[in-house]
Amino acid sequence: MSAQAAEVGAGSVVRFHHLVVRPDDDDPDAIIVGRPDLGEFVELPAVCGEVIRLLGEGRPVAEVEAAVSAGHDVELDVADLVESLSDLAFVAEVDGLPVPGPASGPVAAHFPGVTERHVRWVFGRPMKLFWLAVVAAAALTVLARPGLFPRHQDFFWSGYTGLSVLVNTAFFSVVASVHELMHLTAARSLGAPARIGFGTRLHYLVVQTDVTAIWGVPRRQRYRVYLAGMASDVFLIATMTLAVAYLPLPGPVEALLRAFTLTTLLCLPLQAQIYMRTDLYFVLRDLLRCKDLFGDGLRYARYLLARAAAPFRRPASPVIDPTGELAPHERRAVRIYAVALAVGSSITLTVFAFYGGPIVVSGLTSALTAVWDGLHGGPVLAAVDAGLLILVEGGIQVLFLATFVRTHRHWFRRSRS
Repeated sequence: MSAQAAEVGAGSVVRFHHLVVRPDDDDPDAIIVGRPDLGEFVELPAVCGEVIRLLGEGRPVAEVEAAVSAGHDVELDVADLVESLSDLAFVAEVDGLPVPGPASGPVAAHFPGVTERHVRWVFGRPMKLFWLAVVAAAALTVLARPGLFPRHQDFFWSGYTGLSVLVNTAFFSVVASVHELMHLTAARSLGAPARIGFGTRLHYLVVQTDVTAIWGVPRRQRYRVYLAGMASDVFLIATMTLAVAYLPLPGPVEALLRAFTLTTLLCLPLQAQIYMRTDLYFVLRDLLRCKDLFGDGLRYARYLLARAAAPFRRPASPVIDPTGELAPHERRAVRIYAVALAVGSSITLTVFAFYGGPIVVSGLTSALTAVWDGLHGGPVLAAVDAGLLILVEGGIQVLFLATFVRTHRHWFRRSRS
């Protein structure tokens, strides 16, 4: 049953799903309305907030129209607004008849039992001061003892390369899990649901947290969510540095902690690749007051490419600038970002094509050769070590391909007439 089928009329009574309604960060005459469990948010004129509030009180459509007309001196078709909100799956019932939502339905958030009151303290002033104290102590310790700063040699803490790669990959998995859990915790501290899953960025396999629901909180509070993961990385680095510096650790344990520290440190520069949707990209997007900096930048880059190719097409087709309808400040930001996106992505993919990809292929080929030799009388430990390398690197590549296909299904569907 849709809102249209329920015949929204003057006497209709509407019930909404749980909606977030808040003032727009930039426009005092607009509001943000959204359904956090779907991650669906829209910008509407401020008067629509009054309409939603009055309808939510159980008032019929005609009464709400009269109240808005008298209080705001505007004529608003409330029935038409209800139908539009129904298309967004914001409306639960019209005159007691249920309005069906999207086929996929709401996506369940992870750890729903963790509520705002459980984790708000993590981002309180005492914890911030504790974080600063630990990080400052670690920084001063490294300044006094520069040998504690991670070195590339720390990665290979074992004489067996495969074992080092396997354990360091486990370290990375721990760091990534803590990183994403901090994003989720930060979102939950603001009352927003979140979900962790795998994704891809260019040739990278990533763990990512869907925090679309934080559009329901003001911009200044969203930075907490964006930066929580990096803050946890820095805290881990500081804690392990202090442990190595001041605890009487056995040699193997110290070597493992140094490898763990290096692995965590290597995660931080990846967030500066703002031409992908990294943590710092989202910080930049909100600082520039853009709604979809990456998407608009990608569309503008495609527009520039299409415009450059237009003279060579027969017949020539008009190319429309996708930034034309954006606000002036957003249009400037998107056009500059599009250049960074195109250049950064091109360099990253080129480096992978000439270096990263061949290194992975040659490494796996050498490992397969070592395993083959081990099965035919060669060194057994070398074969086991190579098998570990195949297990880790091969598993990552398989998981990347599976995730890429899952998130880009539309690329692999056959076109239907």
